[in-house]
Amino acid sequence: MRAEQASEEHLDPQLIRLGLVVVVGVFMSMLDTTIVNVALRTLGHELDAGLPTIQWVVTGYLLALAVVIPTTGWLTERFGGKQVFILATAAFTFTSGLCAVAWNANSLIAFRIIQGTAGALLMPVAQTILARAAGPERMGRVMMVVGVPAMLAPILGPVLGGVLIDNVSWRWIFLINVPVGVLSVLLSMRLLPTDTASKEVQPFDFRGLTLLGPGLALLVYGLSQAGKDGSFAPAEVWLTMLGGIALMALFAWYALGRGEQALIPLGYFRDRTFTGASVVALSLGITIFGVMLLIPLYYQQVRSESALMAGLLMAPQGFGTALAMPIAGRLTDAYGPRRVVLVGSILTTLSALALTQVSGTTSYWLLAGALVVRGLGFGATMMPAMAAGYRNLASTAAGHASSVLQILSRIGGTLGAALMAVILAQHIATTTDHTPAALSNAYATTFWWAAAANAVGIAFALLLPNTPPARPDKDA
Repeated sequence: MRAEQASEEHLDPQLIRLGLVVVVGVFMSMLDTTIVNVALRTLGHELDAGLPTIQWVVTGYLLALAVVIPTTGWLTERFGGKQVFILATAAFTFTSGLCAVAWNANSLIAFRIIQGTAGALLMPVAQTILARAAGPERMGRVMMVVGVPAMLAPILGPVLGGVLIDNVSWRWIFLINVPVGVLSVLLSMRLLPTDTASKEVQPFDFRGLTLLGPGLALLVYGLSQAGKDGSFAPAEVWLTMLGGIALMALFAWYALGRGEQALIPLGYFRDRTFTGASVVALSLGITIFGVMLLIPLYYQQVRSESALMAGLLMAPQGFGTALAMPIAGRLTDAYGPRRVVLVGSILTTLSALALTQVSGTTSYWLLAGALVVRGLGFGATMMPAMAAGYRNLASTAAGHASSVLQILSRIGGTLGAALMAVILAQHIATTTDHTPAALSNAYATTFWWAAAANAVGIAFALLLPNTPPARPDKDA
């Protein structure tokens, strides 16, 4: 009995190795979603392209993610998690090399779209592999492993991108993926458990993909254009967003009729735990990417810091996240996710409220403290909530469930970045002067919207279970 209890309290070495293997590939893809942001000005100059064109280096990548993520559940069931993960990692590595040798803006954009197609598979498939290997009683701690790159990449990406841009060449922001990707493929081939494809896999829902994929793409495109233009008023923005919403509504009607055979079975949302986890993922995605847009801009525009220094000043948030994650995983497995996610959501809300008080002379130490609290909240919220989303679903639903949670997190991130950019631009436009005091007031007002998004997460965290996951019967 004591031996069994010890094994449940401590993750076995094989499971730890499995987590570390998938983290290598996931971290590479997550880092690439943020590392390019600091390079857009350099890319536009080097490739002789204006901002509206070079912006598609980021937007095209996000569009590919949004379209391909819904296919991960079916691909995992049809070909097996190990095979899909290795193929996606190899494709991501190869296309990273193609991006590094791009000869003009159009070629770089095309390679980035293909790269996003491969990168979209890595996080959901990694979560599915770990979910199946861990079982419900160890889900919280294991999901912390794959959650590390998801939380730390937005912090490290701008810093690493600034170092490479300033000291080497923009091509190295893509070349750096190649050795990491090769290592990930080798480790995955050797250490990931071999899983067989399901013999009863259902036919792929191509009709659902033709509705949901373009719908997500139009919505993401409209949001990205709103963020770039600083307004939802242009016809290109609201027409594409309306088209995306209409296609997604058609998909919902179609999926309800198709049931479990739909690309994304909407029946999962009948489970209150999955619904709560989904809304938490959406709201946290809004505030993560929204605030990650605002804070570096505040440091650069109001405090006149360089891009590299702005990235370095974001480090306290990463420290808070790294500190909270292992503790949150154990607490989730021991006491259930509700208390952990509630505390995390409250912490992120408090940090956002603190940021609403920024001025042109706010102490960097106070800002660092707010970011540490924010990191603690992230570490205690995202992965425990996602782990809870799997609890009441059948093990065969892990792939589809992972896709849904990733889609919502990605849409939340794009929505958050666009909304914060629009709100900030409108407040700056109405400012009579551009002194640090006036600009900081525009940022402080925008941070209130981030706090509101966090508050939504607090409400839906109450839907999560308040008990630890039941230990499965040994015979079962």
